[in-house]
Amino acid sequence: MTSYNIALNFEDGVTRFIQCKDGEKVLDAAFRSKINLPMDCSDGVCGTCKCRAESGSYELGDDYIDDALTSDEAESGLVLTCQMKPSSDCVIAVPTTSVACKTGQLKFAATVARVTSHNDAAIVLELEVDAEAPAFLPGQYANINVPGSGQHRSYSFSTAPGEQRISFLIKKIPGGVMSGWLERAEVDETLELTGPLGSFYLRDVNRPLLFLAGGTGLAPFLSMLEVLTRENSQQPVHLIYGVTRNLDLVLVDEIEAYTARLANFSYSTVVAEETSQHPRKGWVTQHMPAEALNGGDVDVYLCGPPPMVDAVRRYFDETGVKPNSFYYEKFTPNAVLEVAA
Repeated sequence: MTSYNIALNFEDGVTRFIQCKDGEKVLDAAFRSKINLPMDCSDGVCGTCKCRAESGSYELGDDYIDDALTSDEAESGLVLTCQMKPSSDCVIAVPTTSVACKTGQLKFAATVARVTSHNDAAIVLELEVDAEAPAFLPGQYANINVPGSGQHRSYSFSTAPGEQRISFLIKKIPGGVMSGWLERAEVDETLELTGPLGSFYLRDVNRPLLFLAGGTGLAPFLSMLEVLTRENSQQPVHLIYGVTRNLDLVLVDEIEAYTARLANFSYSTVVAEETSQHPRKGWVTQHMPAEALNGGDVDVYLCGPPPMVDAVRRYFDETGVKPNSFYYEKFTPNAVLEVAA
């Protein structure tokens, strides 16, 4: 029987995936998975189960009243989960917390497969998932428990969803809890992860994309690029990868490989350090080509440290650039701070 993957994104950043059978309503599929989505009547009358479908195809039928969901709301992507029957994989934003729906974060185990150091800038941690490959949306992150510390750290997946081997790009922090553990980590050592988490992820691609990565904020874009490649996306994609020093430019060979694998993909690198001999120095806002902005008909994704995010937002405000959509995620070495659209 045909079934579809439905990602339920809750307000607290938790994402849960459910399987919805062909012809089955999302509300029923969620209950079958023991997730209590908001509801009251379940007959398309009260509107309590109203959510937003952010991607995917579906039918709503006509068994609901206008007071529950107006035609304008339906056209804008709002749905009643008690009436929604998916005909493809979908992403649904649920306007409440996972706790309120009597669900929560998923935990899974993985073992260390490889630890690769890149200068003094970053480490790539590759893990083999012990059970079923984790489902997530490209751009999301997981919390990784650091063995023996009682603490966890948040890192974006840099691989595509559904892979048994997952990887993370981790900034080296002198004296850092994760950095210190990675120096002595051994192959086959077990880690516990929680996820997926976060509302920074790739939406439906209907126009050109501009990716802005700062340092290890490159990680979610590697996941997105792999998904776009596998989907044979034809939309133009331009990535600007900004770092502080030359040594901070890591995994450029992986980015370069997408110029051959992904149609209409291009990228540039920018180094901020004044003494650098890099051909493009300064900030990403100084090397943002007009064609990549496409007169505002572009979806912009930005992942980087807070100063970079703030600088790009100011640049758009001061220049009057108004992208069709602007999604960004701020992070510090230890935590994700903010996600916005």
